[in-house]
Amino acid sequence: MANEKTPVETLSEEAAAAELAFLAAELARHDELYHGKDQPEITDADYDRLKRRNEAIEARFPALVRDDSPSRRVGAAPLATFAPITHARPMLSLDNTFSDEDVRDFVASVYRFLGQMPDDSIAFTAEPKIDGLSMSLRYENGRLVTAATRGDGTTGENVTANILTIGEIPNRLPAGAPVVAEVRGEVYMAKSDFLALNERMAAEGRQTYVNPRNTAAGSLRQLDAAVTASRKLRFFAYAWGEMSEMPADTQSGMIETLKSWGFPVNPMTKRLTKVDDIIGHYREIGLARPDLDYDIDGVVYKVDRLDLQQRLGFRSRSPRWATAHKFPAEQAFTTVEKIDIQVGRTGALTPVARLTPVTVGGVVVTNATLHNADYIEGIGNSGERIREDGHDIRIGDTVIVQRAGDVIPQVLDVVMEKRPADAVPYEFPKTCPVCGSHAVREKNEKTGRLDSVTRCTGGFVCRAQAVEHLKHFVSRNAFDIEGLGAKQIDFFFEAEDEALRIRTAPDIFTLRRRQEASELTKLENIDGFGKVSVGKLFNAIDERRRIALHRFIYALGIRHVGETNAKLLARGYGTYEAFEKAMKEAESLSGEAWTDLNNIEGIGEVVARAIVEFFKEPRNVEVVSRLLEEVTPEAAEMPAASDSPVAGKTVVFTGSLEKMTRDEAKAMAERLGAKVAGSVSKKTDLVVAGPGAGSKLDKAREFGVEVIDEDQWFERIGPQ
Repeated sequence: MANEKTPVETLSEEAAAAELAFLAAELARHDELYHGKDQPEITDADYDRLKRRNEAIEARFPALVRDDSPSRRVGAAPLATFAPITHARPMLSLDNTFSDEDVRDFVASVYRFLGQMPDDSIAFTAEPKIDGLSMSLRYENGRLVTAATRGDGTTGENVTANILTIGEIPNRLPAGAPVVAEVRGEVYMAKSDFLALNERMAAEGRQTYVNPRNTAAGSLRQLDAAVTASRKLRFFAYAWGEMSEMPADTQSGMIETLKSWGFPVNPMTKRLTKVDDIIGHYREIGLARPDLDYDIDGVVYKVDRLDLQQRLGFRSRSPRWATAHKFPAEQAFTTVEKIDIQVGRTGALTPVARLTPVTVGGVVVTNATLHNADYIEGIGNSGERIREDGHDIRIGDTVIVQRAGDVIPQVLDVVMEKRPADAVPYEFPKTCPVCGSHAVREKNEKTGRLDSVTRCTGGFVCRAQAVEHLKHFVSRNAFDIEGLGAKQIDFFFEAEDEALRIRTAPDIFTLRRRQEASELTKLENIDGFGKVSVGKLFNAIDERRRIALHRFIYALGIRHVGETNAKLLARGYGTYEAFEKAMKEAESLSGEAWTDLNNIEGIGEVVARAIVEFFKEPRNVEVVSRLLEEVTPEAAEMPAASDSPVAGKTVVFTGSLEKMTRDEAKAMAERLGAKVAGSVSKKTDLVVAGPGAGSKLDKAREFGVEVIDEDQWFERIGPQ
């Protein structure tokens, strides 16, 4: 117990240790009362007096400073940078739903995957979706050891020092908690705290902030934890990562456990079984939304039973057992001042409306996408009229602008009553505004319809495409070269001196050699660089000379090949050499290589054709060839389940499965390290055939592929 009448300088070591233990527990209790329950028992002055007493004792007895000391929440020396932390379990994103029908489809898909009738027997939790920053807190032996942002889902940033400043997050878990426990949730800034911060900033004559979410994210990424501490961040816990043992067997049970450990959990979370009740709770939360002291952008639904979550498993980037039901987009009225055309790395000409600035959902919007020529004219993807009376969008129009979450704002509709008399239809350009090359709309060979996108035919002749391709190449999920951002790419691309110029990806990796050989322009002598920053840039480039195969494939910028497809291709072919060889063999869009490409689960004909076309273009092959002289794509890592008897094998499921659904079978096989194909080829290792198997079974027999039934499949893979 604290005895403030006893001078610190007269305390014995034993008395000091006892008092520090008391102060740590007492201040943690007051943090919980203040932050978690809004029921403070003491004044701010009394709270500060206890903290000063704690600090004075620690100053006299530095060897007695506790891991859970209140002083460890603030005041660490500023960091130079944030170290990466690899998540023990990935932090995946959620799929989104936007309508009641979408929610019904989600619930139905859960029953369908599990092979059950939709009889309201499966419970779901429904909780507000906090508009904040995802965070993973790792505790070992009850002590908070690291805190990491979501990052790319696999690797986040170490922000432990800053997390320690958040009073709502416990430094220690109570006795009985698992040895390893990763608690996940959302860091956010309350609306009231945000307004108070902006009032303070304005009073000091400083720049105010745009919205609570961005302010929370920026506050959490301060190199000086003391700055973070001054911003008053908060936390809601709602999930977990690695757990050495599970303290509950349901989602709702885990939430109660997190609450018992001292974490704030959202009081509006409910457990429901009927779809109508789930949608009804969504409406209740939506009605309460304006009065909440924190921003939410939807409601998250999760299957409650954890064993069912495990059976449902994951898609490539999201769980099958959860979805986010987003609130309707926020809207506002403004005026189209002009329409500009942006050219992307694939040559797509995208019209952008430049708007009279307007605030939508707390963010000032000045630009909005107009998608394509058809959208401007009021025509949908299937040729239907998409606005009332089928009207177009013109410069000078008063329009309704819509914004949902982080989605790029779009022009939703036109207020025809306010259209200026002199407004004329917008004429979409027939040439590229950057390079002057002919701009065309390709025809779909199957449907005979024109593509909705207009594309520049200039290829790498077009500066915009070349620059955007380079920006994509160095982006976070591609080569991720620190210090080589959009501005630097623009600078190097426009450089007149050959020793500085970067026009294609291989040029990045020859920059150091060209600079060392140059007797003219030295990068370190150019404003904005300097010797230290140039050295860091060269080192960052060299660190990427070895790169994961899926990142390399993604970085190539092949049309339709995003992160997910790049991972599918990397896993399907294993090495870059095998991938490139197969793509060249598939040039005729027929034969075994073409069939194998289409057989990769998730790669359809449209994607397959785009990949093959990329490798048919000599300029692309030449650039990739030069790139491979500088970098080495590493062989893809195979799934961890290497001891599984089906790991690395290509499996095809056909016929009616009686003990598991087709989706469940595919998920199970992939979890065990197998590759699941959609059709049988000579490279298929195993066919699992149920009743009614037809042509695939015949083909398996023709190729001499091993065929087993469902019972034999479970015997082979063993207990799951």
